[in-house]
Amino acid sequence: MEAGAQIVLSAIQLVLAGLGIGLLMAAPIGPVNVLVIQRAVANGFWGGLAAGIGAVLGDGLLAAAGAFSIAAISDVILAYGDTIQLIGGVLLVAFGVALLVTRPVMTTPPHERSHILEHMGIIPQTFILTVTNPGAVLGMAAMIGGLGSLIGGLNTNLEALILVAAVMGGSLLWWLGLSELIATIRHKLTDNRLKLINRIAGLVLLGFGVALIVEIGVRYFR
Repeated sequence: MEAGAQIVLSAIQLVLAGLGIGLLMAAPIGPVNVLVIQRAVANGFWGGLAAGIGAVLGDGLLAAAGAFSIAAISDVILAYGDTIQLIGGVLLVAFGVALLVTRPVMTTPPHERSHILEHMGIIPQTFILTVTNPGAVLGMAAMIGGLGSLIGGLNTNLEALILVAAVMGGSLLWWLGLSELIATIRHKLTDNRLKLINRIAGLVLLGFGVALIVEIGVRYFR
């Protein structure tokens, strides 16, 4: 009986820890947050959530690499780190330029709701942005490693699976809340405000992308 209670308690601790890690990884303002806000403004709740789902999958992959000690994923990230970062940087620059030169429109009017299937194309893009973000890679590794040290390691595949699922759940909660918030207030946006949001989002994404590319150049020519 005591063993069973201990297992349940351990599972609850892992779920709570995983939810916290997922929220902490998703919440800081970064490229994906900017994209989710912009997509939610233009396409409503489902547009924003679709962008967030790509980040959820990326967080899940990074969490799995740490929780299951999947050396292959870590080795690939380390071996092709510059290439992966360059891809992410170029993608961010492309997103930024597109937002700056494209006339902003609400593809889905505020009084209408689209379907998530209409926005599936953004999912692989935000997934790539998540797994090519050096901060996300290092942050997830540090959090998973710190949690493992705190609780004495993940002893079974089931514990690792629970943690990964909880991390993805925490990340998903953030994107659900953010998408719903933006979808709720988007009807108040005028054309000028929409244009301002697109310009700010474009400049932020462009800045992130250029920073990633410049960082690679500095390391290469050092």
